[in-house]
Amino acid sequence: MMAMFNSWWRERSDREQRMLAGLGVLLVIVVGWLGIIRPLDTATSAARERHARAVVALADLQELRDRAARATNRPQLPLDETLAPFVTRSAADAGMTVERLEAEGSHQVKVNIAAVRPAAFFGWAQRLEVQHGLIVHQIAAFRNADTTIAVQLTVRRPAR
Repeated sequence: MMAMFNSWWRERSDREQRMLAGLGVLLVIVVGWLGIIRPLDTATSAARERHARAVVALADLQELRDRAARATNRPQLPLDETLAPFVTRSAADAGMTVERLEAEGSHQVKVNIAAVRPAAFFGWAQRLEVQHGLIVHQIAAFRNADTTIAVQLTVRRPAR
């Protein structure tokens, strides 16, 4: 086989041999690029994407773990205190005036606040959840003509 190739090669002129050698080099470069470099680049990119997804999933799991730890360590309202007076007192302590409060049993209240600064309201709502272990179930906020918002929310005790 090599003897046939060598005789064929010798029959070519110097110009043809250089041209064929150049084509051979180009063929090796193209095959190397398409057969080695691009598949490795694709595999590396896929590994980076999988790693990024794994990092996000890990962060999500750590956040869930932290939430679960906080949920089990939440202080609860005293059992003898009903929810409606506590929410009214807590809102007043935060500088808000409750316009209307409807108790729905002993475990849930609907609250309307006519005008409150957004930062003050959302800070108070967060304190209800974090410090007192309550659940702010629903919030509907509406922009007033000034820089305040009107809020309707439902607060409930967690199920025991």
